[in-house]
Amino acid sequence: MRLYLASTSPARLSLLRAAGIEPVTISPAVDEDAVAAAEAARTGSALTPHHVVELLARAKAEAVADGGAGHGIDGLILGGDSVFVLDGVIYGKPHTPERARERWHGQRGRTGQLYSGHWLIEHIEGRPGRAVGAVAVADVTFTDDLDDTELDAYINTGEPLFVAGAFTIDSLGAPYISRIEGDPSTVVGLSLPTLRKLVLRLGYDWPGLWNTGTSALPD
Repeated sequence: MRLYLASTSPARLSLLRAAGIEPVTISPAVDEDAVAAAEAARTGSALTPHHVVELLARAKAEAVADGGAGHGIDGLILGGDSVFVLDGVIYGKPHTPERARERWHGQRGRTGQLYSGHWLIEHIEGRPGRAVGAVAVADVTFTDDLDDTELDAYINTGEPLFVAGAFTIDSLGAPYISRIEGDPSTVVGLSLPTLRKLVLRLGYDWPGLWNTGTSALPD
């Protein structure tokens, strides 16, 4: 069974590869802000973190599924999205050094929650079919001894500008995280245990997705 990743995230791709899966990556070309704003207008209320990540994960997977015939898709399409929450405030990607610095000043030495949404669509023989979704949450505690000089050096790498919460656990930001409670892969942006459960819910087996690694893995 082939997995199609509705994302161009290097972190999600690396995570799947480490788990024995080489997905086909397809950019979903979704305007996340517009999708979230439209949903908030429809419901007439602010979106919860759980709602945001599931909504956007679904939008990305469905965008790829809608163009499935053009991509020759035959397998499972995975959409994902992540946000970081501190003091009830939702934080996505900071995009600018100034915003990243402000966020780190507020979160160092403290604990927040990383929400990762997942949406999995069965797309067999050119047609989308069943779909399932789930959200995983992990608590992230940051070190309290990160001074401004080291923080500026981290921000200057550019890494924290384009990731939810302005940090990573799988790259340069890892030394600044002192504790994680929950599935660590959730913090990377894709919970592998959650994805496995979704695959099983659609009636497929997890080893059936393995297509990388040693010769001991299935063809």
